[in-house]
Amino acid sequence: MPRLVYLGHACFLLESEGKETLLLDPFLSENPHAPLLPEQVTADYLLISHAHFDHLGDAYAIARRQGTIISTSDIAKDAAAQGLASHGLNIGGKYPFPFGWVKCTPALHSAGMSGGIACGFIINYYGQNIYFAGDTGLFGDMKLLGELTPLEIALLPIGDNFTMGIDDAVVAASFLQAETVIPYHYNTWPLIAADPQEFKSKVETKTKSRCIVISPGESHNF
Repeated sequence: MPRLVYLGHACFLLESEGKETLLLDPFLSENPHAPLLPEQVTADYLLISHAHFDHLGDAYAIARRQGTIISTSDIAKDAAAQGLASHGLNIGGKYPFPFGWVKCTPALHSAGMSGGIACGFIINYYGQNIYFAGDTGLFGDMKLLGELTPLEIALLPIGDNFTMGIDDAVVAASFLQAETVIPYHYNTWPLIAADPQEFKSKVETKTKSRCIVISPGESHNF
């Protein structure tokens, strides 16, 4: 049974017994709420949405021990230049991997590196479709993403200031129509304080999705 483990901020671990492990935006060593240190985490693939310190984070250090970086072409090129295994994608591109496939999706956000872009991902993990929005504001084509790929899970930022806030993320949930919505990117620092229970209540009142709030270190089986 696939399991999604929340490691705080925007970091998730996607795993299933005997299968490849995926790690998303591993910001651990400087994250005050991370339940694990980078050296306690391994992954076969590391998906990086953009190059800001709280998303690229510890990815290179972890990948030096094990794992392939999957990211935008710019980050993948930088990783390769440092001797790391990497695979670059660009917006709209999809590529098969042993666990399924990854599609690179738009994100309305700065890139964190000169000339780069930010992105999100739709991940097909052994037949289950998971949308990871990365850092983004609300955009109308989220509706198209949900129409083109029926989603089991949508992972959405709710902390405002740098990303969508709660109300815009509720609209995003209504566009995506995922079975389950899980919030992230909140309460790491006072600047992105948000109440996930408020988000849960609004999602389940205004959309057909259920919302599950996971604390750092907790997991969701699906």
